[in-house]
Amino acid sequence: MSTPAPTASSVPTASAAPAPSAVPAKPPVKQFPAFGAYLHYAERGVARISELSRWLGGSELRVGHTYLPGDRWSNIEGAPSFLESWADWRNAKADRMFVLNVPMLERNEEGVRDSEVRRLLRQGAAGHFDQHFRRLAERLVELKAPDTVIVLGWEMNGITYTHRCGPDPKAWKQYWNRIVTTMRSVPGQKFRFDFTPSRGRDAIPWTQCYPGDATVDIIGMDAYDQPAGLSFDEQVKERYGLQDHVDFARAHGKEISYPEWGLFRNGDNPEYMRRMLAWMDEHKPLYNTLTDYCPHGVWQCDDNPRSAAVYRALLTGRTDASSAQPTRPPSAQPTQPAPVTPPATPPATAPADCSPLHLGDWVEHWLGERLCMRLDWWSRGR
Repeated sequence: MSTPAPTASSVPTASAAPAPSAVPAKPPVKQFPAFGAYLHYAERGVARISELSRWLGGSELRVGHTYLPGDRWSNIEGAPSFLESWADWRNAKADRMFVLNVPMLERNEEGVRDSEVRRLLRQGAAGHFDQHFRRLAERLVELKAPDTVIVLGWEMNGITYTHRCGPDPKAWKQYWNRIVTTMRSVPGQKFRFDFTPSRGRDAIPWTQCYPGDATVDIIGMDAYDQPAGLSFDEQVKERYGLQDHVDFARAHGKEISYPEWGLFRNGDNPEYMRRMLAWMDEHKPLYNTLTDYCPHGVWQCDDNPRSAAVYRALLTGRTDASSAQPTRPPSAQPTQPAPVTPPATPPATAPADCSPLHLGDWVEHWLGERLCMRLDWWSRGR
């Protein structure tokens, strides 16, 4: 049945309509990037997440970050005893994120020659190592961590790791694509793959290593405060620096991340800390994780008190969707954490203009950095 059209007398006039009550608009909710810190590679790192949260006045650390050891293939496959505590932490809350750095080759920090790296990359591209990455993917799914963020072959533009790109960029990209395809073939997986070079040119421009949009979900950057004397503005503007990273990701329709960042060659630098946190608030990466041991960190490192004060003041009380301004940190100082043990595959930051001397994790940890031998042909172009 059709409804009769209203007559003029049946339609209320504007003057007859009651005036709506004024409802103040709610201020927009300020969204902060998900953040965390690298605190220890093993189960102790999981426990320290809640301790760091308390130091930050209850701030919500939504990101847990660790590294698979790169010494042998059995460890790159991800032993369940290593991954279980991380998977349990991730599954305790729906909005948490587990970030896992995965080496692409074994003997990852043993100073393997370029000729051998080239041979290994070509073997990987031909499928010789598929079974190791398939097993890792299966274990993560079995542990109910199928949405793990995989930082695969990080800092490939440098010279530190066996999984570096420079000796054969074409084979490196083919190998990356093969690993991603292999891991995505495992039923139940929801992995996101993070392509993460170190900031700047390093040994090779990282854009020459980019494997393509089909296999990259996130474009990350490891962004430490180095080299000595380089200001934050220069870190933004340098070739292949912070601005180029943001622009490249935008051009490719990808989210950004900062899996590793922190202090380094410029010592206790509160200006870097303040500017880097502001940069991330502005550009809203999917996540960021501070490398929190000496010389890079603030909570587990007593060498950077001024930067620690900035980090604590700006992040205290922060949650992922808090509209409140960060509050002043509590005056009482909590018990400091026990000395941190370096990871089996630590986030190394050897200078780009020299070749690292591999003295072992413990020696490098207590020195606070890697020693290296200057090789002029490796010098970093700026």
